[in-house]
Amino acid sequence: MYLDQAKKSELFNQYSRNGNATDTGSPESQVALFSFRIKHLTEHLKQHRKDYVTARSLTKLVGKRRALLDYLRKRDIERYRAIIKALGLRR
Repeated sequence: MYLDQAKKSELFNQYSRNGNATDTGSPESQVALFSFRIKHLTEHLKQHRKDYVTARSLTKLVGKRRALLDYLRKRDIERYRAIIKALGLRR
């Protein structure tokens, strides 16, 4: 499986607010998890172009990530800029 418990805890350790694996609900850690899943689904869709269910799931994930980033931008612009820079997102 591409996303096991060890990989999740590594993502949460790296991108969470407090720097520990138990902070799974912060917007930063959720955006990092969504970004990892989006990258994986994008690679899958490059090989399987007609997989419409995965394409829909990818669209939903991008929307969820965008909503979290909008929330974070409204609440704390510095945290927003930090997560954008850390993940290398365009916006």
